[in-house]
Amino acid sequence: MTVATSDAARRTKVAEGLRAAAAAHERLAAGPAVEAVAAAAAAIVTALGAGGTVLVFGNGGSAADAQHVVAELVGRFVKNRRAWPAVALTTDTSILTAVGNDFGFDQVFSRQIEALGRRGDLAIGITTSGDSPNVLRGLEVAKAGGLVTVALTGRSGGAAGRLADIHVNVPETVTARIQEAHTTMLHLMCELVDDELDG
Repeated sequence: MTVATSDAARRTKVAEGLRAAAAAHERLAAGPAVEAVAAAAAAIVTALGAGGTVLVFGNGGSAADAQHVVAELVGRFVKNRRAWPAVALTTDTSILTAVGNDFGFDQVFSRQIEALGRRGDLAIGITTSGDSPNVLRGLEVAKAGGLVTVALTGRSGGAAGRLADIHVNVPETVTARIQEAHTTMLHLMCELVDDELDG
């Protein structure tokens, strides 16, 4: 069934959404997220500069964010430079379905980290709730393996925020606003990597 909506109502809705997104970003710019994003970027620079790999993972929209930031690192963000080693653990359907079927969906990231992660690598877990079981398990296995861990979260940060070495939190309650801010933060990390690593 189609709900009748006027052009004016649509424009109002768009303007309200843009203002809400801008306001969320302004709140972040005035809070601890600035230091957290800078710390996460520094950790990425350290890992890549030492020959390490960045492993990124999340579910749904956060899986898309994982693939997005990895594309920026392997391809390019702004400047032409060498390709940096980064892997999104959300893309291999054979691994995801085999591990999900044989071990459980909570292990789809942790098994890959166990296989691919090395001490000194960096693991970024993205979860808007802060409590996604497979992201938590991935962060736990990463920490146990000597990887530096970063959690991008929303709301109160949940267990992921408490678990990670570096916690980048968006203390909003609307999932869309959290995801929009995560994209901005990941872009800022890539910008700092471009500035600080000579590729």
